[in-house]
Amino acid sequence: MTMHRRRFLQSASLGLPSLAALTSLSACKVTADANTTSASSGSEGVIVVGAGTSGLAAARHLADQGEDVVVLEARNRIGGRIWTSEKWAGVPLDLGASWIHGIDNNPIAALARKARARTVVTDPDSSTDYLADGSEVDGAQEKAIEGWQNKMEDALASYQDDADKDASVRSVVKRALGWSSLSDDDKALISFGLNDYEHEYSGSVDQMSALYFDSGADIKGKDVLFPDGYHQITDLLARGLSIRTGHVVKHIDWDSSGVTVGTDKDTFHAGHVVVTLPLGVLQSGAVKFGPGLPASKRTAIDRLGMGVLNKCYLRFPKVFWPDTDWMTYVPDVDNYGQWEQWINITRPTGQPVLLGFNAADFGRTIEGWSDTRIVDSAMGTLKTIFGSDIPAPVGYQITRWASDPYARGSYSYNKIGSTPAMRDHLAAAVDDRVHFAGEATHRDSYQTVHGAYLSGIRAAKEITD
Repeated sequence: MTMHRRRFLQSASLGLPSLAALTSLSACKVTADANTTSASSGSEGVIVVGAGTSGLAAARHLADQGEDVVVLEARNRIGGRIWTSEKWAGVPLDLGASWIHGIDNNPIAALARKARARTVVTDPDSSTDYLADGSEVDGAQEKAIEGWQNKMEDALASYQDDADKDASVRSVVKRALGWSSLSDDDKALISFGLNDYEHEYSGSVDQMSALYFDSGADIKGKDVLFPDGYHQITDLLARGLSIRTGHVVKHIDWDSSGVTVGTDKDTFHAGHVVVTLPLGVLQSGAVKFGPGLPASKRTAIDRLGMGVLNKCYLRFPKVFWPDTDWMTYVPDVDNYGQWEQWINITRPTGQPVLLGFNAADFGRTIEGWSDTRIVDSAMGTLKTIFGSDIPAPVGYQITRWASDPYARGSYSYNKIGSTPAMRDHLAAAVDDRVHFAGEATHRDSYQTVHGAYLSGIRAAKEITD
């Protein structure tokens, strides 16, 4: 089927930084790699807020250029929205980012080679697809789904060519396809395609900009998973860096003499700060910015969207599903967006594990459910497809990214009223002291790990160059 399917997502000491500007560092424990040497004493120092991909990339570049740099991380772990769970012994599972999206000329692919990390290709065309009653999609139905998806794409492309006013993806599609005159079966197929956009971009199609939802650069090359976990990339970047975990940043102030970053434990001073807070955290107002941010940056923060893509891993005593990479489910219209996409984790892990995704509104709704209710809901769909006699799961792992105070969502999207230029405004430095990075700041590769990485390098170069 022609689908958009998500191109889905140490230890010895550097010593204390030798700069007068970082006056508070003497009170903090520094954990780093044994084989590193002290950074240059001539630097005025840099604070990096956040130990996710963008923060680690910035810190790595700065440290390699001889800058004194300290990373402040709110969590008790590094990685941010890269989070490899070791809950099931011998079965590492990525609860955050999973894929390198397009390995051609991708810096994350280069890092994977450097880390000697194993990768496994997932094929978007390796899929078994099911209808609401659990029956497998046949050739005619497959053509019908593809036909509606082509019509949706054509409608959105025409709107982007001709419209002078933004609207939601859903409204444009419904108007172009004559929604009110369609049968319930056709509405279900169209809804399935709309939810596919939600998995791809993380935002609700009721809020997603029809003009700019797909403004990012094309991704080239195959998508690959890490059987041993994405943490191999962040571990590589973090090696030898001075990182303080458990430091929740509360305020960032600056003037002509430097920057001050206050956490719930200490106060840090330096010449520059690189802020890699996720868009959702910036939107929450949890971190206060001293003199205030420029109007263009505040507008970008307010108008860009922070979406949700949540995961539910289910481990079973045996495999009862087909040997394809993907399984998709087309629910009826009343169950829009519920458990429509599944990936077979058996091949990369060697274990009977399925991963179900839920995006946007339904993905956000179930964060308020108990684990038991989420698992029961997932099993309801699997029993519809495979029969009521399938075995119960022997374990599960569930994410709630929108409820995470240090993420407030999974990744950014272009909301109605936002423009691609707003990502440039979000990325812009303030007074050559406060620098910004993170996937949301990358105009071409937002939503991706490589976009986050490249944004961190860009912010670091603003300082070193």
